[in-house]
Amino acid sequence: MDLQTIIFIGRSGAGKGVQSALLQKFLNEKTPDVPIIYFETGQYFRKYMQSGGYTWDRARGTIVKGERQPDFLAVWIWVNNFIEKVKGGEHLIFDGTPRSLWEAKMLHTALPFYERMRPMVIHLEISREEAEKRLRNRGRADDVDADAIERRFAWYERDVVPAVDFYREDTAYRFLEINGEQSPEDVHQEIVARLMSEK
Repeated sequence: MDLQTIIFIGRSGAGKGVQSALLQKFLNEKTPDVPIIYFETGQYFRKYMQSGGYTWDRARGTIVKGERQPDFLAVWIWVNNFIEKVKGGEHLIFDGTPRSLWEAKMLHTALPFYERMRPMVIHLEISREEAEKRLRNRGRADDVDADAIERRFAWYERDVVPAVDFYREDTAYRFLEINGEQSPEDVHQEIVARLMSEK
């Protein structure tokens, strides 16, 4: 199997983290000698906010208000990961990045630099109602406030959907749209079937 570059994109609660974990397990089994670098900006935001400091205190306030973090911070996070971790022989998995058209275009400049050609974009499509139910069941601190959830859905429509459309229309990407309301196992099988059909 060739080196894979996979971008998971979708609403909060769509199952990006679950599918990223299942895909990592699959790739570890199929290509045990190939490292995997997992880019999950939300995890890094939470980590840095625990460390404190003026920037991360402000970022914590953004979370409290249910707003999207500014693009420059998200780009800084994954750029640092590229520079520090990418050696040239890894699978790359992006979970929830990019979160705007501008960020998608920034990532679009990075991938060819690292000779990552024909990345696969996996769009997990779920309804607002299903997403809200999953977020509440997830029980994370930033998933319980109804107003914050509503604002997050609003910025998904405003900011993330244009990035989805960018990937859908650009033939430099393999675009896979999946009904994310299926069971996690069924979603995973669709992803694996697509990957194996392209080997």
